[in-house]
Amino acid sequence: MDLGALLTTQFIAVALVFARIGAAMMFMAGFGESFFFVSHRLAASLLFALVITPLVSLGELPRGGVDLVQAMAVEVTLGVWIGLASRVLLTAMQVAGAQIGMVSGLSNAFAPDIGSFQGSTLIATTLLLAAVAVIFAADIHHLIIEAMIESYFVFPPGMLMPGDLAEQMARAAQTALYTGVSVAAPFFVMGVVLNVGLGLSNRMLPSLPVFFVAAPVLIAAGLFVLVLAVPSAVRTFVTRFIEWLGLLSF
Repeated sequence: MDLGALLTTQFIAVALVFARIGAAMMFMAGFGESFFFVSHRLAASLLFALVITPLVSLGELPRGGVDLVQAMAVEVTLGVWIGLASRVLLTAMQVAGAQIGMVSGLSNAFAPDIGSFQGSTLIATTLLLAAVAVIFAADIHHLIIEAMIESYFVFPPGMLMPGDLAEQMARAAQTALYTGVSVAAPFFVMGVVLNVGLGLSNRMLPSLPVFFVAAPVLIAAGLFVLVLAVPSAVRTFVTRFIEWLGLLSF
């Protein structure tokens, strides 16, 4: 067997796997955060590609330059879709944090951007960090790697299904919105109860400076409810995220 042809074949196989894994790692929840250096993500993607290549069936490798570019484009598209879908699910914590910040009066407590949208509130950033920490503390990153391997059985190399990808992305957005609103639901109840109570107090005591009293009361109550609700919020997100990873494994 020609050694040069063998090395070329192996190089193309690793490159195709790296195209999907690398694109997914750039956006994947946990691995794709801004505090993970891009060089580290690329190095991890290359290592994963070397390990995963013997485990998956790539079928017939492209022979011509045009076929290779087309195959690489398909793999990059699938990798970007996998990463963005997980990123959309992670926005559930950002949606919840934004709603909690508005209800509790902390919407102006901005925090540095760490991979979320620009101008994220302090509570949204805290929930995001908690979710990312749980992903690694609970070894969910192992499930992420396994799901990327199993994705070759769900999305065979060279096959692109735009309709299915768009439908699943829409479902991921729906799940993220539903999860975010569900997590923030106790704070909506708290806001209604407190605002109604402060409104009645103002009617009974017109001289009471409700505007100055309401802000610290809302902040204190919001932080108290946040301490009680964070474990359930993170557990809800993790459950939804693991369910989505399971879709890539079957």
